[in-house]
Amino acid sequence: MVAPLKGLSTSPPDGGWGWMIVIGCFLVTICTRAVTRCISIFFVEFQTYFAQDYARTAWIHSIVDCATMLCAPLGSFISNHVSCQVGIMLGGLLASAGLILSSFATRLEHLYLSLGVLTGLGFALSYSPAIAMVGNYFNKRKALAYGIAMSGSGIGTFILAPVVQLLIEQFSWRGALLILGGFVLNLCVCGALMRPIAGKENPKNMLEFPEQEFEPEAPKQDLKQWTICSPLIKVWSHKCLCRCSWQEYNFLLTPDFVVLAGSVLFMAYGCSPLFVYLVPYALSVGVSHQQAAFLMSILGVIDIIGNITFGWLTDRRCLKKYRYICYLFAVGMDGLCCLFLPVLQSFPVLVPFSFTFGYFDGAYVTLIPVVTADVVGTASLSSALGVVYFLHAIPYLISPPVAGWLVDTTGNYTTSFLLCGFSMIFSSMLLCCARLAKRARRTPSRPLGRDSNAKQTSWTNGAIAYSVTGELEQKGVELLASEANAFSKR
Repeated sequence: MVAPLKGLSTSPPDGGWGWMIVIGCFLVTICTRAVTRCISIFFVEFQTYFAQDYARTAWIHSIVDCATMLCAPLGSFISNHVSCQVGIMLGGLLASAGLILSSFATRLEHLYLSLGVLTGLGFALSYSPAIAMVGNYFNKRKALAYGIAMSGSGIGTFILAPVVQLLIEQFSWRGALLILGGFVLNLCVCGALMRPIAGKENPKNMLEFPEQEFEPEAPKQDLKQWTICSPLIKVWSHKCLCRCSWQEYNFLLTPDFVVLAGSVLFMAYGCSPLFVYLVPYALSVGVSHQQAAFLMSILGVIDIIGNITFGWLTDRRCLKKYRYICYLFAVGMDGLCCLFLPVLQSFPVLVPFSFTFGYFDGAYVTLIPVVTADVVGTASLSSALGVVYFLHAIPYLISPPVAGWLVDTTGNYTTSFLLCGFSMIFSSMLLCCARLAKRARRTPSRPLGRDSNAKQTSWTNGAIAYSVTGELEQKGVELLASEANAFSKR
Protein backbone atom coordinates (compact mmCIF):
# COMPACT_ATOMS: atom_id res chain seq x y z
CA MET A 1 0.00 0.00 0.00
CA VAL A 2 1.09 3.53 -0.72
CA ALA A 3 1.42 5.74 2.35
CA PRO A 4 -0.63 8.96 2.31
CA LEU A 5 1.24 12.05 1.32
CA LYS A 6 2.30 14.29 4.14
CA GLY A 7 0.28 17.50 4.33
CA LEU A 8 -2.90 16.07 2.86
CA SER A 9 -6.03 16.28 5.01
CA THR A 10 -8.60 13.63 5.67
CA SER A 11 -12.30 14.41 5.45
CA PRO A 12 -13.94 15.71 8.65
CA PRO A 13 -15.30 12.78 10.69
CA ASP A 14 -18.60 14.56 11.56
CA GLY A 15 -18.66 12.82 14.93
CA GLY A 16 -16.47 10.78 17.24
CA TRP A 17 -14.04 12.98 19.14
CA GLY A 18 -15.64 15.91 17.32
CA TRP A 19 -18.42 15.95 19.90
CA MET A 20 -15.80 16.41 22.62
CA ILE A 21 -14.48 19.33 20.60
CA VAL A 22 -18.03 20.74 20.56
CA ILE A 23 -18.25 20.36 24.36
CA GLY A 24 -14.87 22.04 24.75
CA CYS A 25 -15.91 24.95 22.52
CA PHE A 26 -19.21 25.14 24.44
CA LEU A 27 -17.29 25.61 27.69
CA VAL A 28 -14.93 28.11 26.05
CA THR A 29 -17.86 30.31 24.98
CA ILE A 30 -19.23 30.19 28.54
CA CYS A 31 -15.90 31.29 30.00
CA THR A 32 -15.33 34.02 27.39
CA ARG A 33 -18.44 35.51 25.80
CA ALA A 34 -20.82 34.84 28.73
CA VAL A 35 -18.37 36.36 31.21
CA THR A 36 -17.92 39.36 28.91
CA ARG A 37 -21.69 39.91 28.80
CA CYS A 38 -21.93 39.69 32.58
CA ILE A 39 -19.42 42.52 32.93
CA SER A 40 -22.36 44.83 32.14
CA ILE A 41 -23.83 43.85 35.52
CA PHE A 42 -20.80 45.50 37.14
CA PHE A 43 -21.52 48.71 35.20
CA VAL A 44 -23.58 50.45 37.88
CA GLU A 45 -21.21 49.25 40.62
CA PHE A 46 -18.17 50.66 38.83
CA GLN A 47 -19.98 53.90 38.04
CA THR A 48 -21.00 54.38 41.67
CA TYR A 49 -17.71 53.34 43.26
CA PHE A 50 -15.44 55.40 40.99
CA ALA A 51 -17.94 58.29 40.57
CA GLN A 52 -17.62 58.41 36.77
CA ASP A 53 -20.06 59.14 33.94
CA TYR A 54 -21.51 56.67 31.44
CA ALA A 55 -18.93 57.25 28.72
CA ARG A 56 -15.82 56.66 30.87
CA THR A 57 -17.29 53.62 32.61
CA ALA A 58 -18.32 52.09 29.28
CA TRP A 59 -14.68 51.98 28.18
CA ILE A 60 -14.16 48.93 30.42
CA HIS A 61 -16.57 46.74 28.47
CA SER A 62 -15.38 48.24 25.19
CA ILE A 63 -11.73 47.43 25.83
CA VAL A 64 -12.58 43.83 26.81
CA ASP A 65 -14.50 43.26 23.59
CA CYS A 66 -11.97 45.17 21.50
CA ALA A 67 -8.98 43.26 22.88
CA THR A 68 -10.81 39.95 22.39
CA MET A 69 -11.48 40.65 18.73
CA LEU A 70 -8.36 42.69 17.98
CA CYS A 71 -6.08 39.86 19.11
CA ALA A 72 -8.13 37.11 17.44
CA PRO A 73 -5.58 36.78 14.58
CA LEU A 74 -2.91 36.19 17.24
CA GLY A 75 -4.99 33.32 18.59
CA SER A 76 -5.32 31.89 15.08
CA PHE A 77 -1.57 32.26 14.52
CA ILE A 78 -0.70 30.37 17.71
CA SER A 79 -3.26 27.71 16.84
CA ASN A 80 -1.87 27.24 13.32
CA HIS A 81 1.85 27.33 14.12
CA VAL A 82 2.12 26.05 17.70
CA SER A 83 -0.97 24.26 19.01
CA CYS A 84 -4.62 24.97 19.61
CA GLN A 85 -4.24 23.43 23.08
CA VAL A 86 -1.37 25.74 23.99
CA GLY A 87 -3.27 28.82 22.79
CA ILE A 88 -6.42 28.09 24.78
CA MET A 89 -4.53 27.18 27.98
CA LEU A 90 -2.37 30.29 27.75
CA GLY A 91 -5.50 32.37 27.16
CA GLY A 92 -7.13 30.90 30.27
CA LEU A 93 -4.14 31.84 32.44
CA LEU A 94 -4.06 35.41 31.11
CA ALA A 95 -7.83 35.94 31.45
CA SER A 96 -7.84 34.58 35.00
CA ALA A 97 -4.91 36.79 35.96
CA GLY A 98 -6.71 39.85 34.54
CA LEU A 99 -9.90 39.21 36.53
CA ILE A 100 -7.99 38.54 39.75
CA LEU A 101 -5.90 41.70 39.37
CA SER A 102 -9.08 43.67 38.65
CA SER A 103 -10.45 42.76 42.07
CA PHE A 104 -7.67 44.93 43.59
CA ALA A 105 -8.34 47.97 41.38
CA THR A 106 -8.28 51.43 43.00
CA ARG A 107 -8.73 53.50 39.82
CA LEU A 108 -10.77 53.16 36.67
CA GLU A 109 -7.59 53.17 34.59
CA HIS A 110 -6.47 50.07 36.48
CA LEU A 111 -9.58 48.26 35.22
CA TYR A 112 -8.84 49.43 31.68
CA LEU A 113 -5.55 47.53 31.76
CA SER A 114 -6.38 44.47 33.87
CA LEU A 115 -10.03 43.75 33.07
CA GLY A 116 -9.87 45.29 29.62
CA VAL A 117 -6.53 44.51 27.99
CA LEU A 118 -5.24 41.47 29.91
CA THR A 119 -8.55 39.62 30.21
CA GLY A 120 -9.50 40.49 26.63
CA LEU A 121 -6.15 39.16 25.37
CA GLY A 122 -6.73 35.90 27.22
CA PHE A 123 -10.21 35.55 25.74
CA ALA A 124 -8.79 36.18 22.25
CA LEU A 125 -6.24 33.38 22.54
CA SER A 126 -9.01 30.97 23.55
CA TYR A 127 -12.07 31.98 21.52
CA SER A 128 -11.19 31.88 17.82
CA PRO A 129 -9.03 28.68 17.92
CA ALA A 130 -11.81 26.77 19.73
CA ILE A 131 -14.38 27.85 17.13
CA ALA A 132 -12.09 26.94 14.24
CA MET A 133 -11.56 23.43 15.70
CA VAL A 134 -15.30 22.71 15.40
CA GLY A 135 -15.15 23.55 11.69
CA ASN A 136 -12.25 21.14 11.24
CA TYR A 137 -14.20 18.22 12.73
CA PHE A 138 -17.59 18.80 11.04
CA ASN A 139 -18.83 19.26 7.50
CA LYS A 140 -22.32 17.79 6.97
CA ARG A 141 -23.54 18.78 10.45
CA LYS A 142 -21.44 21.90 10.75
CA ALA A 143 -24.27 24.34 11.51
CA LEU A 144 -25.73 22.06 14.19
CA ALA A 145 -22.30 21.57 15.78
CA TYR A 146 -21.74 25.32 15.82
CA GLY A 147 -25.23 25.86 17.19
CA ILE A 148 -24.49 23.61 20.17
CA ALA A 149 -21.00 25.03 20.70
CA MET A 150 -22.07 28.68 20.47
CA SER A 151 -25.05 28.11 22.77
CA GLY A 152 -22.56 28.21 25.62
CA SER A 153 -22.74 31.98 25.41
CA GLY A 154 -26.49 31.93 26.08
CA ILE A 155 -26.43 29.23 28.73
CA GLY A 156 -23.53 30.95 30.46
CA THR A 157 -25.37 34.28 30.45
CA PHE A 158 -28.54 32.63 31.75
CA ILE A 159 -26.68 31.03 34.67
CA LEU A 160 -24.01 33.63 35.38
CA ALA A 161 -26.18 36.78 35.29
CA PRO A 162 -28.15 36.05 38.50
CA VAL A 163 -25.13 34.35 40.07
CA VAL A 164 -22.92 37.40 39.46
CA GLN A 165 -25.63 39.68 40.87
CA LEU A 166 -25.80 37.47 43.96
CA LEU A 167 -22.02 37.45 44.30
CA ILE A 168 -21.94 41.25 44.12
CA GLU A 169 -24.55 41.49 46.86
CA GLN A 170 -22.74 38.99 49.09
CA PHE A 171 -19.05 39.75 48.44
CA SER A 172 -19.09 43.16 46.69
CA TRP A 173 -17.80 43.64 43.15
CA ARG A 174 -14.23 42.82 44.23
CA GLY A 175 -15.15 39.41 45.56
CA ALA A 176 -17.28 38.69 42.49
CA LEU A 177 -14.36 39.46 40.16
CA LEU A 178 -12.04 37.26 42.25
CA ILE A 179 -14.45 34.32 42.00
CA LEU A 180 -14.87 34.85 38.25
CA GLY A 181 -11.08 34.76 37.92
CA GLY A 182 -11.06 31.28 39.41
CA PHE A 183 -13.97 30.22 37.23
CA VAL A 184 -12.22 31.31 34.01
CA LEU A 185 -9.31 28.97 34.81
CA ASN A 186 -11.55 26.24 33.41
CA LEU A 187 -10.30 27.37 29.99
CA CYS A 188 -7.18 25.33 30.71
CA VAL A 189 -9.36 22.22 31.00
CA CYS A 190 -11.12 23.12 27.75
CA GLY A 191 -7.78 23.47 25.99
CA ALA A 192 -6.83 19.92 26.96
CA LEU A 193 -9.83 18.61 25.00
CA MET A 194 -8.78 20.27 21.73
CA ARG A 195 -6.98 17.31 20.16
CA PRO A 196 -5.94 18.02 16.53
CA ILE A 197 -7.76 15.99 13.91
CA ALA A 198 -5.75 13.03 12.59
CA GLY A 199 -4.28 13.77 9.17
CA LYS A 200 -5.39 17.41 9.21
CA GLU A 201 -3.30 19.50 6.90
CA ASN A 202 -0.50 21.49 8.45
CA PRO A 203 0.18 24.90 6.90
CA LYS A 204 3.88 24.17 7.15
CA ASN A 205 3.44 21.08 4.97
CA MET A 206 1.05 22.62 2.46
CA LEU A 207 3.68 24.66 0.62
CA GLU A 208 5.27 23.20 -2.44
CA PHE A 209 8.14 24.92 -4.21
CA PRO A 210 8.77 23.28 -7.56
CA GLU A 211 11.70 25.52 -8.23
CA GLN A 212 13.42 24.48 -4.99
CA GLU A 213 15.18 21.16 -4.54
CA PHE A 214 15.81 20.17 -0.96
CA GLU A 215 19.34 18.86 -0.57
CA PRO A 216 20.28 16.32 2.10
CA GLU A 217 21.86 17.56 5.28
CA ALA A 218 25.40 18.74 4.77
CA PRO A 219 28.28 17.11 6.61
CA LYS A 220 29.52 18.77 9.77
CA GLN A 221 32.94 19.52 8.30
CA ASP A 222 31.54 21.92 5.66
CA LEU A 223 31.02 24.79 8.11
CA LYS A 224 32.59 27.34 5.80
CA GLN A 225 30.19 26.44 2.99
CA TRP A 226 27.20 26.96 5.30
CA THR A 227 28.64 30.31 6.40
CA ILE A 228 28.97 31.47 2.79
CA CYS A 229 25.49 30.28 1.87
CA SER A 230 23.79 31.80 4.91
CA PRO A 231 22.53 34.91 2.97
CA LEU A 232 20.93 32.57 0.44
CA ILE A 233 19.30 30.60 3.25
CA LYS A 234 17.90 33.84 4.71
CA VAL A 235 16.47 34.87 1.33
CA TRP A 236 14.93 31.42 0.84
CA SER A 237 13.40 31.38 4.33
CA HIS A 238 12.00 34.89 3.79
CA LYS A 239 10.43 33.70 0.52
CA CYS A 240 8.93 30.70 2.31
CA LEU A 241 7.47 32.93 5.04
CA CYS A 242 5.93 35.29 2.48
CA ARG A 243 4.38 32.37 0.58
CA CYS A 244 3.09 30.86 3.83
CA SER A 245 1.43 34.16 4.78
CA TRP A 246 -0.12 34.51 1.35
CA GLN A 247 -1.41 30.92 1.43
CA GLU A 248 -3.12 31.61 4.78
CA TYR A 249 -4.63 34.99 3.89
CA ASN A 250 -5.21 34.91 0.13
CA PHE A 251 -8.98 35.06 0.77
CA LEU A 252 -8.71 38.73 1.80
CA LEU A 253 -8.97 39.95 -1.80
CA THR A 254 -12.02 37.92 -2.77
CA PRO A 255 -15.13 40.09 -3.33
CA ASP A 256 -17.39 37.88 -1.19
CA PHE A 257 -15.13 38.19 1.83
CA VAL A 258 -14.73 41.96 1.38
CA VAL A 259 -18.52 42.38 1.44
CA LEU A 260 -18.83 40.10 4.47
CA ALA A 261 -16.12 42.09 6.25
CA GLY A 262 -17.88 45.40 5.59
CA SER A 263 -21.14 43.98 6.88
CA VAL A 264 -19.46 42.67 10.03
CA LEU A 265 -18.22 46.18 10.88
CA PHE A 266 -21.74 47.63 10.97
CA MET A 267 -23.21 44.58 12.68
CA ALA A 268 -20.59 44.70 15.45
CA TYR A 269 -21.22 48.41 16.01
CA GLY A 270 -24.94 47.82 16.45
CA CYS A 271 -24.93 44.75 18.71
CA SER A 272 -22.35 45.74 21.33
CA PRO A 273 -24.02 48.68 23.19
CA LEU A 274 -27.18 46.74 23.97
CA PHE A 275 -25.36 44.21 26.15
CA VAL A 276 -23.70 47.10 27.99
CA TYR A 277 -26.77 49.28 28.50
CA LEU A 278 -29.69 46.85 28.79
CA VAL A 279 -29.32 46.58 32.57
CA PRO A 280 -28.69 50.34 33.13
CA TYR A 281 -31.63 51.18 30.84
CA ALA A 282 -33.92 48.80 32.72
CA LEU A 283 -32.87 50.37 36.02
CA SER A 284 -33.50 53.85 34.62
CA VAL A 285 -37.15 53.02 33.82
CA GLY A 286 -37.86 51.67 37.29
CA VAL A 287 -37.00 47.97 36.99
CA SER A 288 -35.41 46.43 40.10
CA HIS A 289 -31.86 45.06 40.16
CA GLN A 290 -33.00 41.45 40.27
CA GLN A 291 -35.45 41.97 37.39
CA ALA A 292 -32.76 43.72 35.32
CA ALA A 293 -30.40 40.78 35.86
CA PHE A 294 -33.28 38.45 34.99
CA LEU A 295 -33.65 40.23 31.64
CA MET A 296 -30.06 39.25 30.87
CA SER A 297 -30.87 35.68 31.91
CA ILE A 298 -33.87 35.59 29.58
CA LEU A 299 -31.75 36.95 26.76
CA GLY A 300 -29.17 34.28 27.47
CA VAL A 301 -31.53 31.29 27.58
CA ILE A 302 -33.36 32.36 24.42
CA ASP A 303 -29.96 32.86 22.85
CA ILE A 304 -29.46 29.12 23.37
CA ILE A 305 -32.66 28.30 21.51
CA GLY A 306 -31.57 30.55 18.65
CA ASN A 307 -28.17 28.86 18.52
CA ILE A 308 -29.47 25.31 18.35
CA THR A 309 -32.66 25.74 16.32
CA PHE A 310 -31.05 27.93 13.65
CA GLY A 311 -28.08 25.58 13.52
CA TRP A 312 -30.36 22.57 13.08
CA LEU A 313 -32.66 24.29 10.57
CA THR A 314 -29.86 25.57 8.34
CA ASP A 315 -28.38 22.06 8.22
CA ARG A 316 -31.57 20.80 6.55
CA ARG A 317 -31.30 20.18 2.84
CA CYS A 318 -34.03 22.72 2.02
CA LEU A 319 -32.25 25.57 3.87
CA LYS A 320 -28.60 24.59 3.61
CA LYS A 321 -28.01 26.67 0.51
CA TYR A 322 -29.82 29.66 2.08
CA ARG A 323 -27.55 30.06 5.12
CA TYR A 324 -26.37 33.42 3.83
CA ILE A 325 -29.95 34.71 3.61
CA CYS A 326 -30.79 33.33 7.07
CA TYR A 327 -27.80 35.19 8.48
CA LEU A 328 -28.75 38.57 7.04
CA PHE A 329 -32.38 38.04 8.09
CA ALA A 330 -31.33 37.43 11.70
CA VAL A 331 -29.12 40.52 11.74
CA GLY A 332 -31.92 42.66 10.31
CA MET A 333 -34.41 41.41 12.91
CA ASP A 334 -32.05 42.32 15.75
CA GLY A 335 -31.77 45.79 14.23
CA LEU A 336 -35.56 46.17 14.25
CA CYS A 337 -35.64 45.12 17.92
CA CYS A 338 -33.18 47.90 18.80
CA LEU A 339 -35.36 50.46 17.02
CA PHE A 340 -38.37 49.56 19.19
CA LEU A 341 -36.49 49.38 22.49
CA PRO A 342 -36.81 53.09 23.49
CA VAL A 343 -40.63 52.79 23.71
CA LEU A 344 -40.44 49.77 26.04
CA GLN A 345 -40.33 51.24 29.53
CA SER A 346 -41.56 48.53 31.92
CA PHE A 347 -40.52 45.02 32.87
CA PRO A 348 -43.51 43.20 31.26
CA VAL A 349 -42.76 44.71 27.83
CA LEU A 350 -38.99 44.34 28.15
CA VAL A 351 -39.38 40.58 28.57
CA PRO A 352 -40.67 40.04 24.97
CA PHE A 353 -37.82 42.22 23.74
CA SER A 354 -35.29 39.98 25.50
CA PHE A 355 -36.95 36.94 23.93
CA THR A 356 -36.85 38.32 20.39
CA PHE A 357 -33.43 39.95 20.49
CA GLY A 358 -31.88 36.95 22.23
CA TYR A 359 -33.27 34.48 19.70
CA PHE A 360 -31.98 36.28 16.61
CA ASP A 361 -28.70 37.16 18.33
CA GLY A 362 -28.11 33.46 18.90
CA ALA A 363 -29.11 32.76 15.30
CA TYR A 364 -26.62 35.04 13.57
CA VAL A 365 -23.80 34.32 16.07
CA THR A 366 -24.13 30.63 15.15
CA LEU A 367 -24.05 31.41 11.44
CA ILE A 368 -20.99 33.71 11.50
CA PRO A 369 -18.44 30.84 11.33
CA VAL A 370 -20.71 28.84 9.01
CA VAL A 371 -21.07 31.70 6.52
CA THR A 372 -17.35 32.44 6.80
CA ALA A 373 -16.56 28.79 6.01
CA ASP A 374 -18.91 28.90 3.00
CA VAL A 375 -17.11 32.02 1.72
CA VAL A 376 -13.44 31.06 2.25
CA GLY A 377 -13.52 27.26 2.64
CA THR A 378 -12.58 25.04 5.58
CA ALA A 379 -8.83 25.13 4.90
CA SER A 380 -8.67 28.90 5.58
CA LEU A 381 -11.36 28.94 8.28
CA SER A 382 -9.05 29.53 11.25
CA SER A 383 -7.30 32.50 9.62
CA ALA A 384 -10.58 33.88 8.25
CA LEU A 385 -12.28 33.71 11.64
CA GLY A 386 -9.31 35.53 13.13
CA VAL A 387 -9.82 38.33 10.60
CA VAL A 388 -13.62 38.38 11.06
CA TYR A 389 -13.33 38.67 14.82
CA PHE A 390 -10.53 41.21 14.38
CA LEU A 391 -13.00 43.35 12.44
CA HIS A 392 -15.27 43.35 15.51
CA ALA A 393 -12.56 45.12 17.48
CA ILE A 394 -12.93 48.75 16.42
CA PRO A 395 -16.77 48.81 16.54
CA TYR A 396 -16.69 47.07 19.92
CA LEU A 397 -14.19 49.67 21.15
CA ILE A 398 -15.99 52.82 20.07
CA SER A 399 -19.70 51.93 20.10
CA PRO A 400 -20.33 51.68 23.89
CA PRO A 401 -18.47 54.94 24.70
CA VAL A 402 -20.24 56.69 21.82
CA ALA A 403 -23.58 55.40 23.11
CA GLY A 404 -22.63 56.52 26.62
CA TRP A 405 -21.69 59.97 25.34
CA LEU A 406 -25.08 60.23 23.63
CA VAL A 407 -26.78 59.25 26.90
CA ASP A 408 -24.79 61.87 28.82
CA THR A 409 -25.59 64.50 26.17
CA THR A 410 -29.28 63.80 25.54
CA GLY A 411 -30.24 62.47 28.96
CA ASN A 412 -31.92 59.35 27.53
CA TYR A 413 -31.13 56.16 25.61
CA THR A 414 -33.25 56.80 22.52
CA THR A 415 -30.53 58.10 20.21
CA SER A 416 -28.10 55.37 21.21
CA PHE A 417 -30.53 52.52 20.54
CA LEU A 418 -31.73 54.02 17.25
CA LEU A 419 -28.16 54.29 16.02
CA CYS A 420 -27.56 50.65 16.92
CA GLY A 421 -30.72 49.54 15.12
CA PHE A 422 -29.98 51.40 11.91
CA SER A 423 -26.40 50.12 11.91
CA MET A 424 -27.52 46.47 12.04
CA ILE A 425 -30.21 47.00 9.42
CA PHE A 426 -27.62 48.60 7.11
CA SER A 427 -25.35 45.59 7.68
CA SER A 428 -28.15 43.28 6.55
CA MET A 429 -29.03 45.45 3.53
CA LEU A 430 -25.39 45.53 2.45
CA LEU A 431 -25.27 41.74 2.28
CA CYS A 432 -28.62 41.60 0.53
CA CYS A 433 -27.57 44.09 -2.17
CA ALA A 434 -24.28 42.27 -2.69
CA ARG A 435 -26.07 38.96 -3.16
CA LEU A 436 -28.53 40.48 -5.65
CA ALA A 437 -25.67 42.06 -7.61
CA LYS A 438 -23.83 38.74 -7.70
CA ARG A 439 -26.90 36.95 -9.03
CA ALA A 440 -27.35 39.63 -11.69
CA ARG A 441 -23.76 39.11 -12.87
CA ARG A 442 -24.29 35.35 -13.00
CA THR A 443 -27.31 35.64 -15.29
CA PRO A 444 -26.17 34.08 -18.59
CA SER A 445 -26.47 36.16 -21.73
CA ARG A 446 -28.35 34.76 -24.74
CA PRO A 447 -25.97 32.84 -27.08
CA LEU A 448 -25.42 34.36 -30.53
CA GLY A 449 -24.96 31.11 -32.41
CA ARG A 450 -24.05 27.49 -32.20
CA ASP A 451 -20.47 27.96 -33.39
CA SER A 452 -19.69 30.76 -30.95
CA ASN A 453 -21.20 28.75 -28.13
CA ALA A 454 -19.03 25.74 -28.98
CA LYS A 455 -15.80 27.73 -28.68
CA GLN A 456 -16.87 29.87 -25.73
CA THR A 457 -14.43 30.12 -22.84
CA SER A 458 -15.54 30.04 -19.24
CA TRP A 459 -13.84 31.84 -16.37
CA THR A 460 -13.72 30.25 -12.93
CA ASN A 461 -11.76 31.87 -10.07
CA GLY A 462 -9.41 33.67 -12.43
CA ALA A 463 -8.42 30.54 -14.44
CA ILE A 464 -9.40 29.94 -18.09
CA ALA A 465 -11.16 26.65 -18.84
CA TYR A 466 -11.77 25.94 -22.52
CA SER A 467 -14.95 24.11 -23.48
CA VAL A 468 -14.76 20.45 -24.40
CA THR A 469 -16.32 21.03 -27.79
CA GLY A 470 -13.55 23.38 -28.84
CA GLU A 471 -10.90 20.84 -27.90
CA LEU A 472 -12.75 18.05 -29.75
CA GLU A 473 -12.85 20.16 -32.90
CA GLN A 474 -9.12 20.78 -32.68
CA LYS A 475 -8.42 17.07 -32.20
CA GLY A 476 -10.69 16.28 -35.16
CA VAL A 477 -8.71 18.61 -37.43
CA GLU A 478 -5.44 17.01 -36.32
CA LEU A 479 -6.86 13.51 -36.96
CA LEU A 480 -7.96 14.47 -40.50
CA ALA A 481 -4.53 15.96 -41.21
CA SER A 482 -2.75 12.77 -40.07
CA GLU A 483 -5.02 10.62 -42.25
CA ALA A 484 -4.34 12.86 -45.24
CA ASN A 485 -0.60 12.50 -44.73
CA ALA A 486 -0.90 8.73 -44.50
CA PHE A 487 -2.97 8.60 -47.72
CA SER A 488 -0.40 10.77 -49.60
CA LYS A 489 2.44 8.38 -48.55
CA ARG A 490 0.55 5.46 -50.05
